Amino acid sequence: MLFSRKKSTMIDAADALPGRETALPTAEQHFVNTRPLKGPFPEGLETAMFGMGCFWGVERMFWKLDGVWMTAVGYAAGHTPNPTYQEVCSGRTGHNEVVLVHYDPAVISYEDLLKVFWEGHDPTQGMQQGNDVGTQYRSGIYTYSEAQRDAAQRTKADFARRLKKAGYGAVTSEIIDAPEFYYAEDYHQQYLAKNPAGYCGIGGTGVTCPIGTAA
Repeated sequence: MLFSRKKSTMIDAADALPGRETALPTAEQHFVNTRPLKGPFPEGLETAMFGMGCFWGVERMFWKLDGVWMTAVGYAAGHTPNPTYQEVCSGRTGHNEVVLVHYDPAVISYEDLLKVFWEGHDPTQGMQQGNDVGTQYRSGIYTYSEAQRDAAQRTKADFARRLKKAGYGAVTSEIIDAPEFYYAEDYHQQYLAKNPAGYCGIGGTGVTCPIGTAA
């Protein structure tokens, strides 16, 4: 229990692991759509970043969406440069497991992505999702513009009211400017496409988010 509590407490930058200067090797192309994982991408795409728990299941939610050009899993919002998966899981880097999404706003809107975010996990659990416990499983929206930040904060307030009516606690999702994204190792990229029977601990609350409705 003591170890679980330590993993659920954000580490100070001074106490974080040192990391490394060199980026970790990762996949060259997306396993599902075969496009180059790091680009180049078509003009007009926009970028979003979300943390919703174990990034294996989260990435699958987004790569299935029409209008999403590219997804990748990685680490963000911590202190350690170029961390490994084992380092992130130790709780000693401060990073979250996140999914980077490149999407075509002419096909799918940022609010459409937010709807998937809010409904796809339980944003009231703090530093965990279900049985996955640790700071790397926290709920987070990492924004690339003022418009994204405004939409994230507005929908957070709207969804919080619905969750409260359904008996859930306060929303704990962090909303901050997008930090540096570190690509995760090759085997994590599109993990559930490579391993269809693999672990997925992501689950929503059953509460719908009132995006795109009169509510």
